[in-house]
Amino acid sequence: MERNGHHERLEDIDRFASLGISAIRYPVLWECTAPESIEDADWTWADARLPRLRELGVEPIAGLIHHGSGPQHTSLVDADFAEKLAAYAGAVAARYPWLTYYTPVNEPLTTARFSGLAGVWYPHGSDESTFVRALLNQCRAVVLSMQAIRAVNPDAKLVQTDDLSRTYGTPEMGEIVEFFNERRWLSWDLLCGKVDSSHALWDYLLEAGASAEELLWFRANPCPPDVIGVNYYITSERWLDHRVERYPASHVHTYRGIRHADMETARVLANPTPGIGPLLMEVWERYRLPIAITEAHIDANREDQLRWLLEVWKAAQAARDAGADMRAVTVWALLGSYDWNCLVTACKGYYEPGPFDVRGPAPRPTAVATMMRALASGAPLRHPVLQGAGWWHRPGRFLCPPVATSSIPASLAERQQAKDDAQRHVQPILIAGASGALGAVFAQLCAARNIPFRITSRAEMDVTDPAAVERAVRQYRPWAIVNAAGSPPRVGDDAAADDALARCYRENCLGATVLALAALKHDIQYLMFSSAEVFDGQLERAYLESDPVSPRSAFGRHKAQAEQRVLLAHPGALIVRSSGFFSPWDEGHLLARSLRELGEGRIVGLDGERPLSLTYLPDLVNACLDLSIDGERGIWHLTNKGSLDAGSMVRMTAGLLDVDTAGLRDETPPGSPAPALLGTQRGALLPTLEDALQRYARTVAVQRQALPAGVERRSRLRV
Repeated sequence: MERNGHHERLEDIDRFASLGISAIRYPVLWECTAPESIEDADWTWADARLPRLRELGVEPIAGLIHHGSGPQHTSLVDADFAEKLAAYAGAVAARYPWLTYYTPVNEPLTTARFSGLAGVWYPHGSDESTFVRALLNQCRAVVLSMQAIRAVNPDAKLVQTDDLSRTYGTPEMGEIVEFFNERRWLSWDLLCGKVDSSHALWDYLLEAGASAEELLWFRANPCPPDVIGVNYYITSERWLDHRVERYPASHVHTYRGIRHADMETARVLANPTPGIGPLLMEVWERYRLPIAITEAHIDANREDQLRWLLEVWKAAQAARDAGADMRAVTVWALLGSYDWNCLVTACKGYYEPGPFDVRGPAPRPTAVATMMRALASGAPLRHPVLQGAGWWHRPGRFLCPPVATSSIPASLAERQQAKDDAQRHVQPILIAGASGALGAVFAQLCAARNIPFRITSRAEMDVTDPAAVERAVRQYRPWAIVNAAGSPPRVGDDAAADDALARCYRENCLGATVLALAALKHDIQYLMFSSAEVFDGQLERAYLESDPVSPRSAFGRHKAQAEQRVLLAHPGALIVRSSGFFSPWDEGHLLARSLRELGEGRIVGLDGERPLSLTYLPDLVNACLDLSIDGERGIWHLTNKGSLDAGSMVRMTAGLLDVDTAGLRDETPPGSPAPALLGTQRGALLPTLEDALQRYARTVAVQRQALPAGVERRSRLRV
């Protein structure tokens, strides 16, 4: 909560309520409230927030432990863990006797796996006995906690969450597949009193150190959930394969002496699994208890976040129609998540937005928030990107040779053909600027993200001709227009350059305004690009979006004029200022030229003193597509975080690509104006420059390896 800022923002509660939600999983964490003892507990934080949720009509579901071990004086394998948590749970109930819903321990089975078997989280166990001990302690803690809570509030209800998984595999992996598919139920089975000598894993539990007495204790003290909370991710369904040579080494493991590959099914199965729907019915048939999907999230671009949520929502509706008692779908997490791509084992700053994006001065609602409000109110879902298939259904999803199975009858080709047929009528993004690097990257990434698009050249749509623009808009019926056209004049600012300056004005100012007016007329999203050259570089700090413009070149003046005219013509337009483009698919930029010349043994002189704002085009385009889907407006500064002088940028990248830098010289041109640096007060959405340069180098290296011997890649990408 410190990372996402919620710990200090009471006003987030009102933001959450604005989504139309009726309940929220909310932390009242043991280690934060009572790190030393219950007698010394500090309830200040929860006192301010829980009543506010209640006041706004949002039911809190109090979470007491979330993938943790509690305070430092205990742990998941502590013999007194359950009693200690129960004492805290009773104190929470006494403090807030009106609280009805509780999750004393989030995902006991998953936490036990990562803490006791995989060694990822504390106490970093890596054996079956530690796993089983952690699981039993957590489940016992749930039972005792609910007893303590119900001693205060007899009507209190348990919402017990865990990962809803399923494992598939080759016949050779059948024994382990069967074991994993039984193990996934253990936390709910224990709480429901289903574990006795007839249970499929009874012998396994005894062999792992559990006693018959403690297992039968759960049968004597059943605590069935009032709501079974299932958490489902793209990684929840797994494929096990004995043919390890087919898979990346990072996915090869050994369990019970059997070496095998373990990969999420979406990355390996030729025919996708049906998803969460059948798994919900498995839960219903096994327990006949109310069910809620308590975590629905995918780490993906915005359109795939929307597609995933819609797929989960429809599956919940279908399960309800089939007779299951489905209570809710929970969008997770409202403020996004940091570093869950590495299971929070490192602080890398990797952020996954949710309904709100916290990378600005205040949480910014995304298209997921808009979708939540629509689902909560029953309003129709209208965004065109929802009609596309998510990446987990598309052919490019595989990380290894795809495996065909007989469990899904429809072939991948048939599924893809059906999707292609459906998408022929989907509104596209209309991209102006087919001949430029920016337009080409937009086209490439729209294709990769399964966002239909049309990219036009000047001959197809002259952006300075209102009639031509109107014809294109009527023909393609886009939901957004991206203006990737326009460029600086190719000659200097003098009287002999009148034609070049006039062309610069037409493309960068007049064309931008014509497109804005067309977008306003047809009520569609509009995105245009501006430049750091709207500033003169005299400020001793990075320029923010609110700083007044001060252009020093014709190009900068034309861009500044375009910004003003576009916002007057279309107040809902999105204007992105950026600078210093580089891309692995274009060799016309400074970085590519310098690396090529160094590789040829030539002398390259670059400014080695003054920092630049630099932008990796794939990062820029991905962020702009997300912002466009969100319906963002106004001026944004988007560059990669951090800055480097040109010499350092080339030297760093050359080192990654094994290019000799003996010819690199630090040369700051005398009398040249200082470059303007771009900062932001709206949100730093792009990764760090160091990370971008590393990805650029990896992509360039792969492209070089793919070329025939003796062939050099010199031409710019054209789409």
